[in-house]
Amino acid sequence: MFDIGFPELMMVSIVALLVIGPDKLPQTIRALILWIGRFKSSLANIRADIENEIGADEIRQQLHNESVMKNLGETRQQLENIIHSTDKTLSDIKKTAANPRKATIDFATEAFTDNSTNSTNPAALLKSSASLSNSTDDASATLGPDSDKTRRPDAAD
Repeated sequence: MFDIGFPELMMVSIVALLVIGPDKLPQTIRALILWIGRFKSSLANIRADIENEIGADEIRQQLHNESVMKNLGETRQQLENIIHSTDKTLSDIKKTAANPRKATIDFATEAFTDNSTNSTNPAALLKSSASLSNSTDDASATLGPDSDKTRRPDAAD
């Protein structure tokens, strides 16, 4: 604020010594320092009063509380997402445990519809093998093991 160097300070000291005199200079310096201290303390009191008037502490506390609540809300949302996905996974597991064959076919169908452009899709192969196993189970039950239709072409007669 004030750019007072050593030469300026020496000039002020010499002028004060000449004007005030050597006898009253120490008392004058003490009084000046006392007035500066009172001025600083009164400024600090005014600042504290203004902060109390506008509620700066309350505003800071409220801002802190809002940030904590925002973080808690984000954490709650993440936990709800985790709970939802866990519930969905548990219901899928229960569904699979209740009817594993149907669950496998449903999984294969779902994967086939998602990746219908892939000709070597394992899910499509699962679906087709499941449908083939259903048709061969039905065919062997109706035709029997001695039927000509169930024979392999390379089998000897």
